[in-house]
Amino acid sequence: MSDIAVRCEHAGKKFCKSLKKSMLYGGLDIFGSVFGAVPDSTILRPEEFWAVDEVSFELKRGESFGIIGPNGSGKSTLLKMLNGIFMPDKGRITVNGKMGALIQVGAGFHPMLSGRENIYINGAILGMTKKELDRKFDSIVDFADISDFLDSPVKFYSSGMYVRLGFAIAVHCEPDILLIDEILAVGDKAFQIKCYQRMHEIKKKGTTIILVSHNEYVVREHTGRCLYLNHGKQRSMGPSEETINVYIKDVYEQRSQQRTVNNSQDPNKQKYAEIIGLKFCNVQGRETSFIESGAALDVFIEFMVHEDMDKPILGVNFYADDGALVYGANSHYEQFEVKEFLRGPHSVKIHIPHFYLPTNDYLCSVVVAQENVGNLIDWHDSRYKLVVGRAPNARGLLKLPTQWEILK
Repeated sequence: MSDIAVRCEHAGKKFCKSLKKSMLYGGLDIFGSVFGAVPDSTILRPEEFWAVDEVSFELKRGESFGIIGPNGSGKSTLLKMLNGIFMPDKGRITVNGKMGALIQVGAGFHPMLSGRENIYINGAILGMTKKELDRKFDSIVDFADISDFLDSPVKFYSSGMYVRLGFAIAVHCEPDILLIDEILAVGDKAFQIKCYQRMHEIKKKGTTIILVSHNEYVVREHTGRCLYLNHGKQRSMGPSEETINVYIKDVYEQRSQQRTVNNSQDPNKQKYAEIIGLKFCNVQGRETSFIESGAALDVFIEFMVHEDMDKPILGVNFYADDGALVYGANSHYEQFEVKEFLRGPHSVKIHIPHFYLPTNDYLCSVVVAQENVGNLIDWHDSRYKLVVGRAPNARGLLKLPTQWEILK
């Protein structure tokens, strides 16, 4: 058996914005194919557009792969192409092995049938025999935790129950390739943890996992490589950390440009808040742009609030000279919750007792957001520079604290 689980070569899928023209084009294509005139699917006709265009990648068995991008970027379309729901209009997709997919809530379930009946139907669709389903039935029910509603029609299930049942069936069919869309976000936290644990288990057995998620932390944690789609095109692909950094930077730049456009349309309109500056101070309290690796560092964010802000979020990121995100601090994830900032000047200090970054020159970005990281208010991208030097007596790029003990 080939070591390649999925190969996607210059794949593309087009749709039509007009329903009437879509039906007309479909009829013309059928009519033409009957008389041997095979239509050229690679050419766009009026009101057609590429939902996915020129996407290429290759996945080995046991690899975990993420797909990220904004809404409407083509992520779900690509997943449906990989699953065989959509056929590519150009390029080629090759899948080697049994596929398990969890693409949308309730997919493959009959609403009038019970959970018990749907387990057998959905399992059969995924390629399991009745004997196999009988053997795994109790394990599926236990994993989905729906025993109290097993004989109720699934139309009465909540979205979370749909997801639990769908995921339980998908992983028990022991697929060679598992496709998972954003729908895991519907489940509660305990179930999500159980899902990710199971994904880790089946990955060790050689299952290839393709995960679509807007949650950058999930993609970082559970995938080794990542594809970033934007407007259907392959914007970036590579190690998950690097690709996610490209995605985040694009999001910030887009929001920053949009706010600039809005402000230019209304010159009297001000931002909710704007960053005044950022400074670094050493252990003596003196402002500096140089620090030894491992020394204490204070980062001061200074900003002006023009309209009272609820649930503000502050963040700083340090990037190496190759653009890789090396370290980031975010008030939300650091449990530094602030209910509001009133109008006027504000300053926030981030104290880092030991700045254990390797010797290098770093660029620092600072962000002010509201309620969530995506709701950007102001952003200074890589405007500030900090040089980290070698610690005294360091044997390498950094020096870590150690404790020595004589045991004998």
